[in-house]
Amino acid sequence: MRRIAIALVILLLIGGGLFFITRPKSIPVVLAEIGPGRVEATLANTRAGTVDACQRTKLSTIMGGRIEVLAVKEGDRVKKGQLLLKLWNDDQQAQASLAQAQITLAAKRSEEACIAATNAENEARRQADLRGKGFVSASKEEAARTEAEVRRAACNTAKADVAQAEARLKATRVEQGRVALYAPFDGIVAKIVGELGEYSTPSPPGVPTPPAIDLIDDTCLYITAPMDEVDAPKIAVGQPVRITLDALPGKTLPGKVRRVAPYVSAVEKQARTVDIEVDFERATEAGKLLVGYSADVEIILAVRDNVLRVPTAAIQEGNTVLVYNPASGQLDARAIRIGLANWEYSEITEGLQAGERIVTSLERAGIKAGALVTPEEKPAGK
Repeated sequence: MRRIAIALVILLLIGGGLFFITRPKSIPVVLAEIGPGRVEATLANTRAGTVDACQRTKLSTIMGGRIEVLAVKEGDRVKKGQLLLKLWNDDQQAQASLAQAQITLAAKRSEEACIAATNAENEARRQADLRGKGFVSASKEEAARTEAEVRRAACNTAKADVAQAEARLKATRVEQGRVALYAPFDGIVAKIVGELGEYSTPSPPGVPTPPAIDLIDDTCLYITAPMDEVDAPKIAVGQPVRITLDALPGKTLPGKVRRVAPYVSAVEKQARTVDIEVDFERATEAGKLLVGYSADVEIILAVRDNVLRVPTAAIQEGNTVLVYNPASGQLDARAIRIGLANWEYSEITEGLQAGERIVTSLERAGIKAGALVTPEEKPAGK
């Protein structure tokens, strides 16, 4: 009996050791407790957006020439109508002076011709009176009337010459406008291509040539961003938007959709997108913004407060989650039904209750239904 008892003890020890060695090991996991919170349905841009100016123009002279006047420098603030740049145009100025002299000469000739016409008309009236009294012949009275008509025609021709000379002067001034650039609006000079004395070349059709002056109105800014074509039907003017900029980490700015492009952009080797424009609601909160900053937008389609939610990353394929069973220490697969969702949280309409805990560390090896787990001591995210 003693030998049998010793054998049984040895067998129990061996069995216990084998069980200890072969028993499933507990996997540490991160759990999130199900609770109420805010869930939003949102859309995000597919590629980085850009901060743009409401008014921006790249100015070039209509004709080429040597830069004679460069009235501004990069970074200068200018007013509407202010001279920015002018090319050499002494020949045009000489033509303008000639046209002005021709106007003066034509005006003098017109004055002379019109005085003569007035005198001839007075003489014709006197001859008509004398003929009525029988002192002069009808032929003499007719000759005086003809002379008056000829003089009046000469006066009118001289006036036409004045108008022609004035038109010639206007044409010369139009030509002068082809060599000068004036600010079309208040703004800041972003870039100047060319220096004083250099030759400025306008952009011929179909040939991209850098503009002479890049003028920006930086008092009014907005964002353009590409959105996936499949999201386009959900986007409407006036929808609220959250704006983030790489240059301002940690800061979120409110905005609104102001325009949705009426067509889809198809760029080679890129997904088809629809461009939208977003206005800043309180641009002053961002401080100094520069045109060209990269920006991301998140359009808020719908919002629900105080609903059960889970981290979206915890949802597996087929809308299932792994629920921690504290009684057995194992994970149970649970099918759920989802309402609103975004990349961060998803609303749970069916399948879970407040207070239950689900696994969020799905990337760890061995995480599956039935696995023995140990919760890590970590505050549950909400």
